[in-house]
Amino acid sequence: MSESPFKKFGEWFAEARDSEPNEPEAVTVATVGPDGRPAARMVLLKRWDEHGFVFFSHLPSRKGKEIANNPHVALLFHWKSLVRQIRIEGQVVQVSDAEADEYFATRARESQIGAWASAQSRPLASRAVFEARIAEVEARFSGGPVPRPDYWSGWRLAPEYFEFWQGADFRLHDRLVFTRTAAGWDTGSLYP
Repeated sequence: MSESPFKKFGEWFAEARDSEPNEPEAVTVATVGPDGRPAARMVLLKRWDEHGFVFFSHLPSRKGKEIANNPHVALLFHWKSLVRQIRIEGQVVQVSDAEADEYFATRARESQIGAWASAQSRPLASRAVFEARIAEVEARFSGGPVPRPDYWSGWRLAPEYFEFWQGADFRLHDRLVFTRTAAGWDTGSLYP
């Protein structure tokens, strides 16, 4: 048993990068709306360390509004090729402007333009409207760098709970949990 959930995550994530054919960094983010209803969607994990797990998006998106209302968030990684999943639960905080700027600068120009052109999670009349917005943004930043919009940033989830699930024949799975305490991490197992 690994003493650190971050060490175990790193081991499993490295194996997923070697075996998963598409986007091993894809993670489900689950939030809760003001009405108490859960919502889940896929995002890409962009950074992680012992301070938490970072993903980026539009602040006024549905997920952004739900996070602003309730910072308790769950992540779920599922790697079918390894018959593994990891659940991580905790609270999120918005990353600094400097960190958001730094990551935004590494994105493909088309993705930077898309961040400006998209009114993420809001109704879209037609694809043509979106394409027109893309053309407007391309013209606005023609020949120059594309700065990060102030409504685009990221969140860092500080884990309070990890569950490492390893599939096994006949549904006799292994489930290892880590729960944060004042002294560090308590570990244990769950029935499958």
